[in-house]
Amino acid sequence: MVDSVTAGPPRLADIAAQASVSEATVSRVLNNKPGVSTATRQRVIAALDVLGYERPVRLRQRSAGLIGLVIPELSNPIFPAFAQVIEQVLVGYGYTPVLCTQLPGGATEDELVEQLEETGVSGIVFLSGLHADTTADPARYDRLAARGVPLVLVNGYNERIDAPFVSPDDHMAMRIAVRHLADLGHERIGLAVGPLRYVPSRRKTEGFLDAAGPHSGPFVRHTFFSVEGGHAAAAELLDAGCTGIVCGSDMMALGVVRAARERGLDVPRDVSVVGFDDSTLIAFTDPPLTTVRQPVQAMATAAVGALLEEIGGNPVQRTEFVFQPELVVRGSTARPRRTDMVAGTDG
Repeated sequence: MVDSVTAGPPRLADIAAQASVSEATVSRVLNNKPGVSTATRQRVIAALDVLGYERPVRLRQRSAGLIGLVIPELSNPIFPAFAQVIEQVLVGYGYTPVLCTQLPGGATEDELVEQLEETGVSGIVFLSGLHADTTADPARYDRLAARGVPLVLVNGYNERIDAPFVSPDDHMAMRIAVRHLADLGHERIGLAVGPLRYVPSRRKTEGFLDAAGPHSGPFVRHTFFSVEGGHAAAAELLDAGCTGIVCGSDMMALGVVRAARERGLDVPRDVSVVGFDDSTLIAFTDPPLTTVRQPVQAMATAAVGALLEEIGGNPVQRTEFVFQPELVVRGSTARPRRTDMVAGTDG
């Protein structure tokens, strides 16, 4: 059965409702008439795409140029989330994004950059790349800039690289996560995070230790930013008696939940778990995951803005633009069971 919305020519009423504009505005956009702001025009075009309509030929604009986006992987949903916002913002400015993903056994970051240069990209956004690895040679980025390729680096500040950086406040993220667990009554709080050689891991570790103080003990485990990494870290943290565990990513948090359940522990009654990212669908896990939300929209928009300034010949400040995270409380955290028993609320 053919969907009645997408069958036949575009219906102004459907597009107007999807884009939250008037039918007259939709008509002006579809006929490429003046008098519509760039943002509104883009919203109408996006509505066409969402509803499954083909864009009229007259709306197909010439690209202002190609922009490379280099990301580590697609299996962790936070990276596609960043990529989607970055691509949307770029398209809004008339640029065509070129997504390059590093896969195990595939092209390296340097090889991807070489391919992007061969295609004549106007600039490159790096997300959680080698710039975040303190053991990697940062000179590769200086050489790239010396060849006239503007770049912006997201997640992983390195003072030896002369470029704009965009990052979340990892120290603040750990402070608000630890404070949440401590306020609930948790006295042994652990951290499951990625390898220490990565800047975000190092910063999260520093922030965690500063915030946890007497609650942290030696309860920090470095594994990998993955479900498997969280599962491995949880084994040691649970053995150490931690009743609250903060994680360096949502994927790690899901691994911690799995490890707890394998031991017959209930989340959150026996173990509270806090993630980091608030990536897509995390609100629908079992239990819904309490997490520290990375401000993806603001960070991605800032990264694109900085890059376009660079491309336009207006160099931005060579510094790190830091964005504040937000705690999102859901069902994976609660007062520890023994606290309820003391309070007389446990059956």
